[in-house]
Amino acid sequence: MKLTINEQVHELNAPDEMPILWALRDVLGMTGTKFGCGKSLCGACTVMLDGNPIRSCVTPVKAAENKSITTIEAISEQKTGQAIQNAWIENNVPQCGYCQSGQIVSATALLNANPQPNDEDINNAMSGNICRCGTYNRIRDAIKQAANKLETDHEG
Repeated sequence: MKLTINEQVHELNAPDEMPILWALRDVLGMTGTKFGCGKSLCGACTVMLDGNPIRSCVTPVKAAENKSITTIEAISEQKTGQAIQNAWIENNVPQCGYCQSGQIVSATALLNANPQPNDEDINNAMSGNICRCGTYNRIRDAIKQAANKLETDHEG
């Protein structure tokens, strides 16, 4: 099976039903995507599949054939991802850090789809990502800051 991950094609010798998470981590050595609950409840394993956030712990590799997977390892290569990561740092979002790769991937997907989200849009897009440290207000602030930065850069 061939998978396109972060714009590179990888040949994978894995069962069709293997979750994308384990293909990334165990087969390809890409450990930025985290295992949290294994049941699609916490969002730590979030990656993008054709630009949409998905839970890689429950999505089989077969579902990714002929599609594009984007992981946290490639987020900084995107202008939106860079803005999100910078805003994360400036707003001191990370505490323990475990949920952060999933949070950042989800936030990047949100701004790619909706460049100027309101609070409700942010809450809805981020609701599947649990932060045990409770930095939800900082996450929302960082997303707004990144959106404003991207809008300002676009206008200028």
